[in-house]
Amino acid sequence: MKDAQDSYVTPDGRTIGGILMDMRNITLRFGGVEAIKDISFNIREGEIRAIIGPNGAGKSSMLNVISGFYNPQEGEVWFRGAKRPQMKPFQVARHGIARTFQNIALFEGMSVLDNVMTGRLNKMKAGMVSQAIWKGRAEREEVENREAVEKVIDFLEIQAIRKTPVGRLPYGLKKRVELARALAAEPNLLLLDEPMAGMNVEEKEDMSRFILDVNDEFGTTIALIEHDMGVVMDLSDRVVVMDYGRKIGDGSPDEVRNNQEVIDAYLGVAHD
Repeated sequence: MKDAQDSYVTPDGRTIGGILMDMRNITLRFGGVEAIKDISFNIREGEIRAIIGPNGAGKSSMLNVISGFYNPQEGEVWFRGAKRPQMKPFQVARHGIARTFQNIALFEGMSVLDNVMTGRLNKMKAGMVSQAIWKGRAEREEVENREAVEKVIDFLEIQAIRKTPVGRLPYGLKKRVELARALAAEPNLLLLDEPMAGMNVEEKEDMSRFILDVNDEFGTTIALIEHDMGVVMDLSDRVVVMDYGRKIGDGSPDEVRNNQEVIDAYLGVAHD
């Protein structure tokens, strides 16, 4: 239910904020192939917004548009009420958008602590000379950023592995380290690309708890891609559904669950 202002009340009574990001008529092509076909949807402040669909639906392509990896041929991306110009990923990151990846993208030979510290790069302003001699501003920045990183490490309960090289960790913990690196950037919008892919039941429960805690305690807006429908329906405030690059559903988890076109897409009903 929408009111005359910017807030939105979910069917379960949770109030989420105004529109943070608005994707307007997005079309993305690779040669003659349309990965995304004229899709519009928004992400509201403070919500957990799921993007779901069968394999090849265009979900990761949409996340790449949001994060600046791809620039659509048609349509507009609006962020905080202003049209966003074409940006590179590092520029998008400076605007408060962080992400994790479908395929883990960590520095395997570096420790957990050092990997998470890379999430603070946009917060570091000292020049190369100051960093080299580690005096003045560079020293103060290092201390401040280490403190911020240690808080994230404590929050995600990975203190015991903070000095362990990431390459030695099991898959589930690597996923948590990648989440920690994204959180270290203190994002306004956190993009999670299949955060629970390949996890066992216990690992999924832990990750679900952390996602809810990030949203609740930090107030971070989250957009996630996930194939586990049980997880999606439990975590999400709203769900947008893609299939073959089109949007076929958008609404509350219950509305999406009962949408016949969504049911057909997931059951593999033939397309005309």
